Amino acid sequence: MRNIIIKEIENMADEKNTNRMSKNEYYLGIAFAVSKRSTCLKRRYGAVIVNNDEIISTGYNGNPRGEENCCDRGDCKRMNLPSNSGDYNDCFSVHAEQNAMLSASRNEMLGSTIFLAGEKYDDDGWVEIDDAEPCPICFRMIKNSGIDRIVSKKGITNLRD
Repeated sequence: MRNIIIKEIENMADEKNTNRMSKNEYYLGIAFAVSKRSTCLKRRYGAVIVNNDEIISTGYNGNPRGEENCCDRGDCKRMNLPSNSGDYNDCFSVHAEQNAMLSASRNEMLGSTIFLAGEKYDDDGWVEIDDAEPCPICFRMIKNSGIDRIVSKKGITNLRD
């Protein structure tokens, strides 16, 4: 009963304040802000893991701690290769989703949602990614971690029935 009342109050608040962003927009905005810490020259991704409306962890893509970053080196070996191919033998970066999962315990991730946002570099500069999605390796890791949903501007992917 209490949950129904809380839900009704939340719905009423949203109806009264139509300028208020949704929670998905809020967490996607945070994921986009996190992506600004990325050290990649090709694609900047940010990830935010949320459970019960609480941020559990964040992550952005970049080289492992203590190693030289691509942005410092001024070189990206994957600059002209396809994205999300699943073949990252020549990429030194740890993905945003992986870094976020490394910073959270499995217990915290069970039933949670991961929000993904970012931008890619093209000829005119940085452009926001409208269809952010995990690479095949990250997708398997997300499913195995206990995370239930992936949210990006593209939409919501439910991983559990």
